[in-house]
Amino acid sequence: MNLELTDEQVALRDTTRRFLAGKAPVSDHVRPLLDDPTGTTDAVWRGLADLGTTGLLVPEHHGGAGMTMVEAGIVAEELGAALHPGPWLSTAVAAARALTRLGAADAAAELLSGIADGTTIATVGFPDGENASVAASRQGPDVALRGEIAGLPDAAAADVLLALAEDDGGLGLFAVRTGGPGVSIEPERGIDQTRKRFRVALDAAPARRLAAASPDDVAAVLDDVLIVTAADALGAARSVMDSAVEYAKTRTQFGQPIGSFQAVQHLCVDMFETVELARSGVIHALWAADNAGPDERHLAALRTKAFAGRLATVGDTAIQVFGGIGYTWEHDAHLYLKRLLSWSAFLGGPDRYLTELGARLAKRGT
Repeated sequence: MNLELTDEQVALRDTTRRFLAGKAPVSDHVRPLLDDPTGTTDAVWRGLADLGTTGLLVPEHHGGAGMTMVEAGIVAEELGAALHPGPWLSTAVAAARALTRLGAADAAAELLSGIADGTTIATVGFPDGENASVAASRQGPDVALRGEIAGLPDAAAADVLLALAEDDGGLGLFAVRTGGPGVSIEPERGIDQTRKRFRVALDAAPARRLAAASPDDVAAVLDDVLIVTAADALGAARSVMDSAVEYAKTRTQFGQPIGSFQAVQHLCVDMFETVELARSGVIHALWAADNAGPDERHLAALRTKAFAGRLATVGDTAIQVFGGIGYTWEHDAHLYLKRLLSWSAFLGGPDRYLTELGARLAKRGT
């Protein structure tokens, strides 16, 4: 596995970084959208689509770039560094991978093409321990969904909800128009205002069955989402660390930069070590998502999530370097800390993943 980026990947990273710095900076884009349920504007979403980022994981014959999870992770890292609040991950990763992994690409060709060209925003509802199950039933020639999905990302911005539901044929993937009848969307408040979460109630909502959903394929999609979200968190940690280190070089106390004090140096080294350890895990997981077998891919996803708690400490440590100014509303450091805390809580806290990781490694060693 080559850990170095290719020239094309470097160009993708630099182009995305420049676009976000110019068109979606924290001060002029992210902060005004903190209370906006959609988390994006037409201009910024169109710009991301024109760069090709929404169609990275869409097959070429459906209008996408047909690239790998490594390219998706590169974009995700830059979005995390910019605290981007929009529905890119839900649409370009979760929805695209759900449709392709579950074999729904042909049945949802128009949907995939819309994701690729930016005309369609989609989100995916995964079942977990906190969500009520969603059931599908026949109403004449039509299919209707009933149930609730909690913690659903980007539902207010989405045109289409991809829901996993049980019907007579077992677990399946269904498409629901979020603006259609029987769909109720309520915001859920969380610590991170750059992550838009909702509770969606489905009451005989018209739906279309796209494909069967085997447990192995659903697990693979969940791993993909975890891995790319880890790349987003890596970008957030890297950005707040860089800002704190730069602050330590220029902020003076007792006539010298605070970065010359050993205590501050240790804090900066701790942040750097944590970020770089996370980077190696994320790079391996992105590679494994496309190239490794199911067991290695899942272990790689578990590792990135199990490490989430440590990655969140980077935001906390950065605020220590910034001092009192880091806690103020005018400073961005606390926004980065909240982004990292939301990653730590995403799809369950790190402890559950550490437990599963330890059990799998112990079983492997017996």
